[in-house]
Amino acid sequence: VQLVESGGGLVQPGGSLRLSCAASGFTFSTYDMRWFRQGPGKERELVATISTAGSSTNYADSVKGRFTISRDNVKNTVYLQMNSLKPEDTAVYYCFVPLLASWGQGTQVTVSS
Repeated sequence: VQLVESGGGLVQPGGSLRLSCAASGFTFSTYDMRWFRQGPGKERELVATISTAGSSTNYADSVKGRFTISRDNVKNTVYLQMNSLKPEDTAVYYCFVPLLASWGQGTQVTVSS
């Protein structure tokens, strides 16, 4: 199992980023996927989840209405579109496969002026 996140970076408050997580080594389309984040000095927290076909999604209250999780089962990739970013969104973002207990290496998102 391999999960490779990308798309992080430095963005000003109010800006947008789209994270990607490219998956390999398992049948991607048959697994729910999740995005987590861990801010400085904070515990890792669940940000968003998506079902196998993408028909069901859930979000942490802190990101509802601003973040959108999606997936492409042909490209074996899960995305996290992040809009209206706030300084408190600063964190390392990880994708995760619950049933395989597998994590990516993470991608840093920094929201700062």
